[in-house]
Amino acid sequence: MKLLLTVISTLLLVACASYSGRGLKAGVDDLENILLVMGQPAMRWQNADGSMQLAYPRGPMGVHTYMVSIAADGKLRQIENVLDEKSFARIQPGMTKDEVLHILGPSNPAWTTFFARRDELVWEWRYCDAWHEPARFDVLFDNTLATVRTTMSLTESQRGLCGKVPCAC
Repeated sequence: MKLLLTVISTLLLVACASYSGRGLKAGVDDLENILLVMGQPAMRWQNADGSMQLAYPRGPMGVHTYMVSIAADGKLRQIENVLDEKSFARIQPGMTKDEVLHILGPSNPAWTTFFARRDELVWEWRYCDAWHEPARFDVLFDNTLATVRTTMSLTESQRGLCGKVPCAC
């Protein structure tokens, strides 16, 4: 019984660490260790300077997307949750879809919507706002130009979603 509890505790600890990369050390851990702890990323970019960026969305009902930056020397630079007001403020009209993906990672495909009459494509992310209330951040693209038209954010209670989905952060 004691062995079983030890195994379960270890597995739970590993599962928690893999969610956010907790335990990984900047300047020490390399790509192999990152993949071992966090798993395969949803997206990966190789930058011109030799550095790399990995996106780890923790959804679909999760409220985090972790961007992992790996320096040109192959060592972890930083891990950052990008579903926050600071990152959302970086999304500006005229940006491309690829630029948005580099900042926020992929949105939830089930929440992607196309409005034909407006020729508008909407990507949506779930996050916890500054008051710890679940909210949704939308990027609205001009579908013809494939660039950001505008953004918007509303809490799930403002959208009338509480009761239909878990409303807790």
